[in-house]
Amino acid sequence: MRRTVLIVDDHPPFRAAARAVLEAEGFGVVGEAGDAMSALLACARLRPQVVLLDVQLPGPDGFAAAEMLAALECEGPAADIVLVSSRARSGYRERLRTCPARGFLTKAELSGDALRALLDAGR
Repeated sequence: MRRTVLIVDDHPPFRAAARAVLEAEGFGVVGEAGDAMSALLACARLRPQVVLLDVQLPGPDGFAAAEMLAALECEGPAADIVLVSSRARSGYRERLRTCPARGFLTKAELSGDALRALLDAGR
């Protein structure tokens, strides 16, 4: 079964690259958003299984957006939130501990296999 993904990043070139990689590796990208508010609307409308969420967003950052997405009261199961950043995980260690995201990947390590492994870990 293809997992559906919403890509949230304020840089269109990254969104296009992530879409190409994920679709080539078996994911179904159902939408894109450039900021937290657009992500909330898209998530409620599209109901993706996964939200790939950039940490460095304009306005509410990815951590705040993850909190808002986790609080959405939509029908059906909540999306798995995966944070991404061009910066290393070590720079966010404390915030990642309390964040409702399923996990974290650097943009450089983003691949279908890496995303699948993170999502399947512990299930």
